[in-house]
Amino acid sequence: QVQLVESGGGSVQAGGSLRLSCAVSGYTFKYYMGWFRQAPGKEREGVAVMYTDLGTTYYVDSVKGRFTISQDNAKNSMYLQMNSLKPEDTAMYYCAAGSPRDYIFTPRDYKYWGQGTQVTVSS
Repeated sequence: QVQLVESGGGSVQAGGSLRLSCAVSGYTFKYYMGWFRQAPGKEREGVAVMYTDLGTTYYVDSVKGRFTISQDNAKNSMYLQMNSLKPEDTAMYYCAAGSPRDYIFTPRDYKYWGQGTQVTVSS
């Protein structure tokens, strides 16, 4: 049984940093794993994705230069380092694994999801 468990969310002021973790069990790192977020009243959107076989990373424009996705195969974990946080980054953040077909940030192409961790950035 595949389980993805996020942690590391919290409340910070604008300009601050947080590091999200995703503990993975029952799933071997392969294909694509990533971080998505969903703010109240908005659709879920991709933030950062990694093609785990090669370590290739993809970022949505709004987080480029501020967020970094990484993995630790030995610990079966994936991370999202978030720096220079902005109030618009406030959302529930989800870890996901799957095989996107065309657009890499399409949520419906990701089969496995964690329960989410809340990130709140105040101005």
